Amino acid sequence: MNMGNNVLVYAAASTFIAGILHIALVPMFFKSMTTPDVTIFFIVSGLAQIFWIIPTIKRWIMPWYYIGIGGTIVLIILWIIAIPGSGYPIGQTDVAIEVFQIVYIILSVIVVVKTNREKNKIQI
Repeated sequence: MNMGNNVLVYAAASTFIAGILHIALVPMFFKSMTTPDVTIFFIVSGLAQIFWIIPTIKRWIMPWYYIGIGGTIVLIILWIIAIPGSGYPIGQTDVAIEVFQIVYIILSVIVVVKTNREKNKIQI
C-alpha cells in the first residue's frame, strides 16, 4: 500500500469515526426531549459520513471529494454556531467529532491536490 492509499484509508476512517460519534449522540437527544429535527439531523449527518467511506476508498470522481469537503465544512460551521456560538459547554465528544472532521478535510484536500497534479502531468 503506497502513501496515496494510506491517505485514502485515513480519510475514510476519520469520516467514519465522526459519523459513528454523530450517531452515538442520538440517544442523548431522546433523553433531553430535544425536537425531532435535531435528532433527524444527527442521524442523517452521521449516516452520510459513514456512507462517505465508499466514495473515498473507491476514488469516485472528484465532485464526490468536493461534496465531502464542502459538507464537512458546513457541519463544522453549524457546530460553531450552535454550540460555542450559543454559549453551550463543549464536550469531549464534540471535540473528537470536530477533530475527525478536520482531519477528513485535510486528507481529502491532499487527495484532490495530488490527483490534480497527476492529471496535469499527464496532459503535458
